[in-house]
Amino acid sequence: MKKKTVISVVVSILVIIAVAIGLKSFHYAMEDEYHLILRFGKIDRVIEEPGLYFINPFFDSVTILPNEVMLYDIPESDVITSDKKTMIVDEFVLWEITDAMKFAQTLNYSISNAEYRIDTMVYNATKNVISSTSQEDVISGRDGRLAQSIMDAVGTNAEQYGMHIISIQTKRLDLPDDNKEAVYERMISERQTIAAEYEAQGEAKAQLIINDTDKSVSITLSNAEAEAAGIIADGEAQYMQILAEAYNTEEKQDFYAFIRALDAAKASMSGKNNTLILDEDSPLARIFMGY
Repeated sequence: MKKKTVISVVVSILVIIAVAIGLKSFHYAMEDEYHLILRFGKIDRVIEEPGLYFINPFFDSVTILPNEVMLYDIPESDVITSDKKTMIVDEFVLWEITDAMKFAQTLNYSISNAEYRIDTMVYNATKNVISSTSQEDVISGRDGRLAQSIMDAVGTNAEQYGMHIISIQTKRLDLPDDNKEAVYERMISERQTIAAEYEAQGEAKAQLIINDTDKSVSITLSNAEAEAAGIIADGEAQYMQILAEAYNTEEKQDFYAFIRALDAAKASMSGKNNTLILDEDSPLARIFMGY
């Protein structure tokens, strides 16, 4: 009995050991994970796809790294602009691991080491960009141009660590409280000066346009008046020519004188109780007297 009992215990222990070894031989990788298989402390392979895989439990171990977009909130810092003004910058970075093996080899599998590298790269890029930009341009660049300039300055530096920086966003870009109001007042004054210059330029251009228009109208009127005077002169000349042609013989002249005499008589006889006195040599007297 004792021998069978010992055998049963041994078998049970062996079964438990086999099950434990079997359980340790299989691992499941999630979709948002990198599984690095280490053999004797060195990376043997990297599991990037989700699913079940087998390892040798006696020689292999597994280290897991995130395979997803991560956010790192960079502590705010002071930077100096090109015109020697202090700005406060508070940023965050979206990043991911793109080469798990390189990441592990260069950063010792550590997310904290990666964030330290990101902090250094982004801060240096931010400092270099802002130090070559005036305070006014830094403030006006908060619409995204500044963030893009910082991204361009970082470039591909993160790739040497098996990382990729997706985006750098500025949460806060502000002035120190002790000089914020003075800077804003100066910027308002400068904008008002620029606006006044634009307004003066606009008024000067408007006056030039008005002057040119007045000159054009004056020239047009002068030409029209000269043309009208010429037309009137031509009309009077034609009128005189017609008159001259109408009375160019003695008979026509006598007839014209007779008509004028009748018109004069008619005018003098208007009204009541009028008396017409004629010279006996006048054309009307001859008609009335019958000679």
